Amino acid sequence: MGCGPMKSFWDKRWFIRVVSLLFAILLVVYIDSTQTGFVTQGEPKKTRQTASETQTISVPLQVSVDTDKYYVVGYPEEVKITLEGSNALVTSTVNTQSFRAYIDLTHKKTGKQTVKVEVSGLNSQLSYTINPARVNVDIERRKSSTMPVQIEYNKNAVADGYDIGTASVDPQKVEVTGAKGEVNQIDQIVAKLGLPNGINHSYERQVMLVAEDSKGRQLNVVINPSTVRARLPISLSHKKVKLNLKPKNEDSNKVYSVTAKNDEVTLYGQKSTLDKIKKLDVNVDLKGIDSSTVKNYPLVLPKGVARADPSYVQIVIKVKSLNN
Repeated sequence: MGCGPMKSFWDKRWFIRVVSLLFAILLVVYIDSTQTGFVTQGEPKKTRQTASETQTISVPLQVSVDTDKYYVVGYPEEVKITLEGSNALVTSTVNTQSFRAYIDLTHKKTGKQTVKVEVSGLNSQLSYTINPARVNVDIERRKSSTMPVQIEYNKNAVADGYDIGTASVDPQKVEVTGAKGEVNQIDQIVAKLGLPNGINHSYERQVMLVAEDSKGRQLNVVINPSTVRARLPISLSHKKVKLNLKPKNEDSNKVYSVTAKNDEVTLYGQKSTLDKIKKLDVNVDLKGIDSSTVKNYPLVLPKGVARADPSYVQIVIKVKSLNN
């Protein structure tokens, strides 16, 4: 009698169904785990999510200092930071760059020294190294000064015969800021005009400014603005002058009549040169001319004259023999 209920329990169909369902579930779990293991080559899911990664990036190096009083030079603009941590954390940190590298000089004395590079804003789960870990700086008293801009150019680059006007810059004065020792050495702020050789027209450019000491060495200061608009007028003056015909190599047995079809010419050149020219000599070589003719003679231009219009003179030569 005691075995009756137990027997009926095992006979129940629902029990068989439950057991079958459990076997089916176990089979599915087993297959899934073996397939997942194959795809990831046996690497557990937890390990994949927390895998370590290392990345190195360059970041700007900031300086904490009272910029109204001090001027700092010598340090690099960037440092390299190597981050190490989980894949996800390293990647998000590199993408957002929500941290900063800096040197704190707020309580440092003036002069040259070596200071530690610090980092703030990094997740505490990340480890990092900085290269360089320490940097050299030179902390100097800050000085600002307003100075005029000087203009330099090579006069020999201007084509012969052209007038050079007065060079100008805009603005005429600039503000210079830097370490007191550097600013005190400034002899001039220069706009150097790089004129092309043989230039024959006015020059106008935006030109970089340079701070130089008395020996022409460039100084490490900030110039504001750093460029100026420079202009150098280059022009030609002109003047009409009479021609002075000067025959030579005449044959003593002949009589010549020499006249120019146009007795004046327009000269173009430097005003100072043109002011001195009252007439232009033209050498008329009569050697070998035995009969009347019309001949072109090139004009020989004095130094400081760029060109003439026309560039030659047409001369009518009449020849008469004394034997006739």
